[in-house]
Amino acid sequence: MALPGKVLHLSENLPLPFDRRVWMELNALKAGGCQVSAICPMGESWTRPREVIDGIHIWRYPPPPLANGAFSYFWEFLYCWLQTLRLSFVVLARRGFDVIHAANPPDTFWAVALPYKLFGKRYVFDHHDLCPELYVARFGAEREGDVLHRMLRALEWAQFRTADLVISTNESYRQVAITRGGVAPDRVVVVRSGPSRERFATVRPVDPALRRGREHLVAYLGVMAPQDGVDHLLRAAAHLVHERGRRDMSFTLVGAGDSFEELRALTRQLDLEPFIEFTGRVPDAEVERILATADVCVCPDPKNPLNDVSTMNKILEYMACGRPIVAYDLREHRCSAGEGALYAAPNREDDLAARIAELLDDPARRQRMGEFNRKRFLEKMAWEFSACELLGAYERRCGTRTKG
Repeated sequence: MALPGKVLHLSENLPLPFDRRVWMELNALKAGGCQVSAICPMGESWTRPREVIDGIHIWRYPPPPLANGAFSYFWEFLYCWLQTLRLSFVVLARRGFDVIHAANPPDTFWAVALPYKLFGKRYVFDHHDLCPELYVARFGAEREGDVLHRMLRALEWAQFRTADLVISTNESYRQVAITRGGVAPDRVVVVRSGPSRERFATVRPVDPALRRGREHLVAYLGVMAPQDGVDHLLRAAAHLVHERGRRDMSFTLVGAGDSFEELRALTRQLDLEPFIEFTGRVPDAEVERILATADVCVCPDPKNPLNDVSTMNKILEYMACGRPIVAYDLREHRCSAGEGALYAAPNREDDLAARIAELLDDPARRQRMGEFNRKRFLEKMAWEFSACELLGAYERRCGTRTKG
């Protein structure tokens, strides 16, 4: 029997272990018998340059200055790439590796892996985001086809062509790898995101104090960047409060991101401050307490070429807590939540408001949808099902032998 493989994970988006999907993947590989190392940037709570957590060896580099403008974004990517390349030599000397497993964004780590492939190393591309579509969603449809957009398409193509194995977060991403990336279907496997059954083995009790004196609580969990649609939720809330005259609901928005201060300003502009609470990032226990209390959870991501084919982690967390969902009618929203969500016409904030009101006024339906979501999560969507796919793909395509 072959020895378990040695895996080096590369990521730039978030520090470890804060990046939840990556951390679950690394723990699954370790549980399968692999020796796991990782390189990532430092973060607010994760400043040690070298650390071992749960048997996973982590090397971190200082983050670059905040990007502001095209040149600074380019410098940020180059800086992170050079730091990652430097630390890969350190890991190679100290622990060795057989497989480089890299998550995007950005689509640049293929250039770290390429020289190592000449010495027999395998490269796994973990496809987290459609970077060309993300660029258009963030900066406007008029950017499609410009120089930067074409460059992102070229980098994506290089990722696909370099990879021995492509891990897609859903079937839509898998089809992108096959059709746009030219990857053979047997080299692309779906490993969906989702919280673990262990974390959500039980649902926390309802805490009425979180409703802040009102009858209902509406919750949002997730990143707050331009493409995430939190402004749609705020305008839907304004429609409910000011046009429909509803005063029976509080809104709690959990998370942070590039648009956080703009969203707080929009809340003041819409005269919603008595109804809206921004928590920022909070510990998991607080997140679960808020979601367990929420009568409705909202996924306001607007329809665009990125969001329509992307799996939103917040939907899976809403399902794990047994909550009914309101979302715009997007392809992958339906794939994840099915009958557990009420779908609004895409990008129509008034319809988003109408669907929220419809669920708030129908407690029996909320209960049915919440029970459906909890059952679907436990029986199909929890991370443990995806972990089996990950280990199987490694054994088939990377020559590693995993336990289990």
